[in-house]
Amino acid sequence: MAIARTVAPNTIRQPETPFSVVKTLSPCFIMTLSIVTALPLPAHLTHATAIRQPETPVYLRYDARGLCLCQQGEKGVVQVDFAGGAAQHRRTQGGGELIAKAVQHTARPVVWDATGGLGRDSFVLASLNLAVHTFEQHPAVFALLQDGLHRAAQSPEIAAIAARITLHQGNAAELMPALAAQMGKPDVVYLDPMYPERQKSAAVKKEMAYFHALIGQPENERNAFSANDAALFQAARAVAKKRIVVKRPRLGAFLCGEKPAYQYAGKSTRFDVYLPRAT
Repeated sequence: MAIARTVAPNTIRQPETPFSVVKTLSPCFIMTLSIVTALPLPAHLTHATAIRQPETPVYLRYDARGLCLCQQGEKGVVQVDFAGGAAQHRRTQGGGELIAKAVQHTARPVVWDATGGLGRDSFVLASLNLAVHTFEQHPAVFALLQDGLHRAAQSPEIAAIAARITLHQGNAAELMPALAAQMGKPDVVYLDPMYPERQKSAAVKKEMAYFHALIGQPENERNAFSANDAALFQAARAVAKKRIVVKRPRLGAFLCGEKPAYQYAGKSTRFDVYLPRAT
């Protein structure tokens, strides 16, 4: 899907949008995206290269409905859609009570979502009238998230929610300390590491299968936790002023094997709450 090229550290100014975007380039590599489309790419995706046919099994496609992640031979697609589907149901029918309690939303904290992904939890937090900074490292996932927020900003019903989200592209473990020094520490850092698959479990949902094909499978819980998780967890505990909230499967292992200070548990998911490191 992408070609790596060496660049110097820099920050890219994005076209003006109703929400904020900060694209911070890695000191080593960034990825040049290719997007399958027959249409001109919109301003927020002009950093990508338009192609006519997919070059990899999993690829990005842009059409009149927006940007989506596709897999050759499969009919379904993955798209960030804040106006419909599960996001609309949670916004209009209720939901997100556990995450609201976990971040203590009534105190109006500033939240940094260090594992942005498809942005669902960031959007729930923003719908609680919280200012959210969302970090995503993978260029293709960041493009999906950016396109979803761009479409949300055009919807009168949810534009105000989208405006409360600031996107950052890059490795959150590296970006958060510098950002904290620049603009102050957040009250809460939120982490949602990709769930490891349990042995003997049913096949993951199609969108997770696409995700796994794009960015790789998470490590099995029986294995040692990855250095990436450890670095992210350490950075989160160093910059958060009040708490670190980690989303886990209800019966999943603790992140990096560390027991939380307390928990909020639901039927399938729980939120582990950790306190910042003493400085």
